[in-house]
Amino acid sequence: MDNHHWQQRKEAVIAKGMGNLASVYITQADNMTLSDVEGNQYIDFASGIAVTNTGHSHPQIIAAVKRQLDQFSHTCAMVTPYPAFVELAEQLVERVPGNCAKKAIFLTTGAEAVENAVKIARAKTGRSGVIAFKGGFHGRTNLCMGLTGKITPYKAGFGPFPNEIYHLPFPNTCHGISQAHSLNALEDLFASTIEPARVAAIIFEPVQGEGGFYQAPPPWAQAIRRLCDQHGIVLICDEIQTGFARTGKLFATEYLGIEPDLMTLAKGIAGGFPLSAVVGKAEIMDAASPGGLGGTYAGSPLGCVAGLEVLKIIDKDNLCDKASAIGEVMKQQLETLQQSFPEITDIRQLGAMVAIELSDPVTHKPLSDLTKQLVQSAPQAGLILLSCGVRGNVIRLLPPLTADMDEIRLGLNRLRVLFEQLVK
Repeated sequence: MDNHHWQQRKEAVIAKGMGNLASVYITQADNMTLSDVEGNQYIDFASGIAVTNTGHSHPQIIAAVKRQLDQFSHTCAMVTPYPAFVELAEQLVERVPGNCAKKAIFLTTGAEAVENAVKIARAKTGRSGVIAFKGGFHGRTNLCMGLTGKITPYKAGFGPFPNEIYHLPFPNTCHGISQAHSLNALEDLFASTIEPARVAAIIFEPVQGEGGFYQAPPPWAQAIRRLCDQHGIVLICDEIQTGFARTGKLFATEYLGIEPDLMTLAKGIAGGFPLSAVVGKAEIMDAASPGGLGGTYAGSPLGCVAGLEVLKIIDKDNLCDKASAIGEVMKQQLETLQQSFPEITDIRQLGAMVAIELSDPVTHKPLSDLTKQLVQSAPQAGLILLSCGVRGNVIRLLPPLTADMDEIRLGLNRLRVLFEQLVK
């Protein structure tokens, strides 16, 4: 049965709100290569949205999960826990930025991690307000949609959202938003809308993911940290897309020169197995009462053993350095592409988290239609791409960090062919 027929079957039984970017049905995935039901192969520049940083079907991870399956698949960590649950927490509290004592909890999805981070901040402070930023993405649950600063497709038609959530402009030179503009908006919010003594948390991504791969400037992040310290506000860094060597450091917060109070982790944490975490300062993490945090599948034993292997692979294969090397190769080749196609108005790269922004070189209007065409046409060229950006005009490139450089170059050559075909 070919891809077309599988897509027809999917549309008959899966709600349209759970769409799929590419109508290709995968039967095999190996490192950077996906194979579909028709035998076609694709270079994967998506990595399951920054999940398989260690490559698809890494043999070390698969072997560990198989061993765990032979023992058991589930007991519920809140009923009868298991060694891997503790061992992974020990690894994470040692590795996140900062020298103070830390603790962790495990969950299943990134949205759960964000919701629980907010719960912890509210329990610690006794306050209700939460400040997030325009362009940020924090998940699809109701609270997380409220925190997310991008309407389409994540929030449209799903309101109302929870009270006491406030959005501020994120510093973004491409959109003409300076650091001073963003910080002044925060001070104005404190003066006109909600007093700092009612704010439990400020949450931001060190690099906005769905928003367009815009990096938080270190001086701005440090100013946010000082304001949080001044007013007793919990600072949450959402590292769900940026974590686990993706940006050239284990966590992108390390570029900012700050220690967050809480960090949310997911995606690349377990190499493709569902797992998420909140890690933070022990005095804050312990604010919630026993039983107030968790979930039936939280900290799955399969996810925990996979997470331990992910950290071993990152260390053994120097994936932080590999991410930086991949990013440099991609940036150089994209700069060459930009010389032929001025529609590429910006290239952003931090480690192997790479994006190109597409705009009219004369009017500077976002080329969202072209972006959509490139992404939709990519599978025909043997390539899997993702788009992002609040204006829908950014292509993001997230190859596995275990990829071979020749595969990276081949994928970028296929991207050039797409531009030659679609850009007139």
